[in-house]
Amino acid sequence: MRIRHVSVLEPADRQVLADRRVAIENGRITAVEPDDTAPLDAGDVDGDGLYALPGLIDCHVHLCGFTADEYAWSQASPSYVAASAAEEMRATLRRGFTTVRDAGGADYGLNQAVDEGLLPGPHVFHSGKALSQTGGHADLRPRGVREWDDAPTRPGIGRIADGVPEVRRAARDEIRRGASFLKLMVSGGVSSPTDRIDGLQFSDEEIAAAVDEARRAGRYVAAHAYTADAVSRALRLGVRTIEHGNLIDADTAAEFAVRDAYYVPTLVAYTALLDEGVAAGMPEQNIAKAHEVYEAGENALRLAHEAGARIAFGTDLLGTMRRRQNEEFAIRARVQQPWDVLRSATCVGADLLGHAGVIGTLRPGALADVVLVRHDPSADVTVLADPEDEIAAVLFAGTRVA
Repeated sequence: MRIRHVSVLEPADRQVLADRRVAIENGRITAVEPDDTAPLDAGDVDGDGLYALPGLIDCHVHLCGFTADEYAWSQASPSYVAASAAEEMRATLRRGFTTVRDAGGADYGLNQAVDEGLLPGPHVFHSGKALSQTGGHADLRPRGVREWDDAPTRPGIGRIADGVPEVRRAARDEIRRGASFLKLMVSGGVSSPTDRIDGLQFSDEEIAAAVDEARRAGRYVAAHAYTADAVSRALRLGVRTIEHGNLIDADTAAEFAVRDAYYVPTLVAYTALLDEGVAAGMPEQNIAKAHEVYEAGENALRLAHEAGARIAFGTDLLGTMRRRQNEEFAIRARVQQPWDVLRSATCVGADLLGHAGVIGTLRPGALADVVLVRHDPSADVTVLADPEDEIAAVLFAGTRVA
């Protein structure tokens, strides 16, 4: 099949190539070349007046997070969680995201279902369950609850591991179960019931142990962290990606380039929480913590951008708020130029995932993950904030899925 007479965006080169023909065979792009006046063949996609960009990449989602009440999520039926995740995967594709990195809750089964054609969905890179200390960000027990089943076969965002031996065992177990990377909770967070945003979690030795296990297995560690202290400490100990980081300062922002690390802001999450978090299931007492990090988020993005950090696209939405995934484009545009935002959701994300040249690009040899849009997002990236009106079609490995 071919996409005909389309304008092709190549974020890595910051180029828009007009009137191109994109040839696709066996799920991959075989050619991107100037088009001619030959009539369209049966099966061709008419891209006249449209813009083709690589399938979008969201590096921080929770496909299984059907509610913003994470404790309720952990108590739900596994079959219900799986069914809700399947619907979210379909919706994610419709919003133009053909690749996601799940930062807590998903397991190998979602990948298997997509690979075997059991359900439509994006390529899924997942951490399995995030690791948390007792009383940390993924310890979701209310203060009055003592016992809690956080076994890997139960739903939920994380599992508890205390001390170096337990951290090593949990890390090895998540890798055994197919985790693409490990995630650690190294600071407090909004959704957890018993910690403070500025709390430092896990000892240096525990973090270093997880980093060691990941490296020896050919994986890496992502860290949930908000404050400058938490972020700087994680980077120093070998963590490769920082999630959120709303409270970083200029010195910490400069460390990303020095440490060869990635920054994954998730700014739309806080807007959504303040707008509708309680209705989406977030306990009201947790919303106060969202205020602590909301206003600082854009400044953190600005500091990281000015420092030359590699910034990927992330959203971290839960429950019904996940429909707002594309609003992150409009928020980023208040700080970054359109090409910078597009790169974060394409080629930078592909680099982070270790799949440069395979996803995040429309060059020959790449997977034929393509989003056709009605306007040029390199001129105004905010058009992507409204996928229902903006997206004309989505192709996943050469098959039209939306």
